[in-house]
Amino acid sequence: MSKTSYNPFQAAQKQFDHAADLLELNQAARDFLRNPMREFHFTIPVRMDDGTKKIFNAFRIHHNDARGPAKGGIRFHPMETIDTVRALSMWMTWKTSVVDIPLGGGKGGVVCDPHNLSQFEQEQICRGWIRQIVKNIGPNSDIPAPDVMTNPQHMLWMLDEFETINGGRFPGTITGKPLGMGGSQGRTEATGYGTIITVREALRELNIKPENTVVSIQGFGNVARYAVELYNKMGGKVICVSSWDNNDQKSYAFRKKEGINLEELTEITDSFGGIDKNKAQDLGYELLDGDTWIEQEVDILIPAALENQITEKNADKIHQRVKLIAEGANGPTAPDADEILNKQNLLVIPDFLANAGGVVCSYFEQVQNNMNYYWSKDEVLAKLDMKMTSAYASVSDFAKQNNVTLREAAYLISVDRVANACQSRGWI
Repeated sequence: MSKTSYNPFQAAQKQFDHAADLLELNQAARDFLRNPMREFHFTIPVRMDDGTKKIFNAFRIHHNDARGPAKGGIRFHPMETIDTVRALSMWMTWKTSVVDIPLGGGKGGVVCDPHNLSQFEQEQICRGWIRQIVKNIGPNSDIPAPDVMTNPQHMLWMLDEFETINGGRFPGTITGKPLGMGGSQGRTEATGYGTIITVREALRELNIKPENTVVSIQGFGNVARYAVELYNKMGGKVICVSSWDNNDQKSYAFRKKEGINLEELTEITDSFGGIDKNKAQDLGYELLDGDTWIEQEVDILIPAALENQITEKNADKIHQRVKLIAEGANGPTAPDADEILNKQNLLVIPDFLANAGGVVCSYFEQVQNNMNYYWSKDEVLAKLDMKMTSAYASVSDFAKQNNVTLREAAYLISVDRVANACQSRGWI
């Protein structure tokens, strides 16, 4: 999908400006918070398997660390841009703030496609990324984590490089690590589960039972799969998911009206969330164009892939049956589309609330690393449920009391907390 007409950072700034107007922030606060505090642009030279050298462009952005160390993922993506990373770092600031954990917002990325890289080449990129940024990350300054097309193995290579350079063990430097190597139970499920916890709370307010609903999800990566898992456990039915086909360079939607079978679909899915379309058809799934996930006759839509997926061009294709949209992805709804959704009286759980489960569990991982004491999976998921339920309730109550949307409420709460922290420190 072309991104030429959409700039995610401008979209993030537009959302912030709206909140700043409602909060009546002074000009210094606006200037400070609508841009990152610091940016790192660097290159990573890698010797490829065939002996040639290739240079990869990479970034790390700290949007704000007034409330605690910067926190945010590192994504590997061939279409990565600096403005995408800037936007994601800003959204991370609001995300850690709205769930009220003592962290700030950051984000990183490498312009590469791991589909076309060997394990050894990916390891060199991970270690090279750390070597370029080692002085500017750490458990008390900036804590990276996995994101799109990165995984626990990538994080462990990065941590190992950081510890080798610094001559010690610092497991709290990076989260999303493998279990047994400082990783937390429940981390894999956290983002998808967190999204569904907010859906559960929204349905409760709408007086709708999950078992009476059907869902369409964009994506079939980590977030989508665990969202399906928990929603099925709650009695709900998912009839459509989508995935990117790297061979065809396009996305497809997979529909089964009686409900998808998570286990059978997972078995024919690669490590990047790509479903084998031929095997899916053999299993009885309808193969549709990837964009049709949004047109399904369902009660709930969950965009759980990339940013800018609901736009003014397709927002009117949403079926009138849809009552709720939960943004499992970061920035999936363009600001112009948001206005259309509001006019349709759709309840939208904004991304930095809906998908905050991942960073909440990353925070839990960091706490466990610092204590060198690890919790059971049930303990982690119970704490996650409590944190997500509390955050949703705060945002929903604020929205009702002030007659604003959930997105506006989430922004007003989070921006106000960050602005107050900056002001208390004497920065603005």
